[in-house]
Amino acid sequence: MDIRALRYFVAVVDQQGFSRAAETLHVTQPTVSKMIQQLEQSLDLTLLERVGKRFTLTDAGNVVLQRGRALLAMHEEMGVELQDLQQLRRGDLRLGVTQQSHAPLAPLLAAYHKRHPQIELKLFEGGSQGIEADLRSGVLEMGTMLDHPSNQAAWQEFDSFPLLTSPMCLLAPKDSAWRGKRGVRLRELADCAFIFYGEGFALNDIIADACLRAGFTPRISGRSGQWDFVASLVRLGVGITLLPKVFCDTLEKGQFTVVKLEEPALDWKLMLAWRRGGHLSFAARAWLDLVRSKA
Repeated sequence: MDIRALRYFVAVVDQQGFSRAAETLHVTQPTVSKMIQQLEQSLDLTLLERVGKRFTLTDAGNVVLQRGRALLAMHEEMGVELQDLQQLRRGDLRLGVTQQSHAPLAPLLAAYHKRHPQIELKLFEGGSQGIEADLRSGVLEMGTMLDHPSNQAAWQEFDSFPLLTSPMCLLAPKDSAWRGKRGVRLRELADCAFIFYGEGFALNDIIADACLRAGFTPRISGRSGQWDFVASLVRLGVGITLLPKVFCDTLEKGQFTVVKLEEPALDWKLMLAWRRGGHLSFAARAWLDLVRSKA
C-alpha cells in the first residue's frame, strides 16, 4: 500500500472533497483522483461511492480510513524518531572495552557525552578476545582490540583506528634486582614468577609468545583482569608482570620498580575496531568522528 495514496485518501475524507484536498496537499485535483483510483485498485475494493461531486464512504472505506489514520500517525512518529537519531537526540552507543583501556577512553567518553548528552553509553567490559567475538557476531558495534603479530588475520574482518601505543615495561617490587636499571632483557626474567591477566586477554598471548621466543616458558603465579589488583600483587611480592608504560606512569612512585623492556621491545597497541562492511549507527559514527578528531 502506497503511504502517499493513503494520505491523499484521508485528506479527501477530511476535506469532504477532491478539490479541497488538492489545495491542502498542494497538488492538482486530477492527481488526487488518480491516487485514490490507484489505492482502490491495489486493494481491489471500492472505498468511495461517488454521486456527482459528492461521495460516501463504503464499509471498506471506513476500515481503511480508521486504520489509515493509525498508519499515518505511526509513519509520522517513525520519521520523528529517525530524525532524532540522525540528530543524536536519542539512541545508544554499544562499545566493548577492556579494563586496560579505561584510562585512555575515559576522557574521550566524557567529551562524547558532553557533545551528545542524550546518547546512552552502554559499555561492555571484557577481554580483547571476547570483544572480538562479540564484534564478529554483531552484539557490539565497536570495541577495543590489541594489534599484535598473532592476530593479523583479524584485520581482514575488521576496520580499525589506533587509539594509543605504549611500550611495555617490567613492573616489579620496589627492592627488586632491576631497581635503578634503564632497561631489561626478557630472558633475564626466565626464573621469575609472572602475574598474568584473566582468561580471554590478548596481552597474555603477546607476553607468552615473547617469552617463548626468548627461550623460556613463563611460570605463572597468579592471574587477574584488573590492573590495579595485578599491581598490588606485584607490590606484595607475589610475582612480576609486564604492563604498558602508560599504566605504570599512574602508579605511586617509590612503591615499584619500573624498567622499560628493551629486548625484545614490545608495544601495547590499542585499536578501536568495528566489523568491516557492517552497519554503524548514527551514535557509533559520531563516536568514530570524535575519536578521529582527538587523535
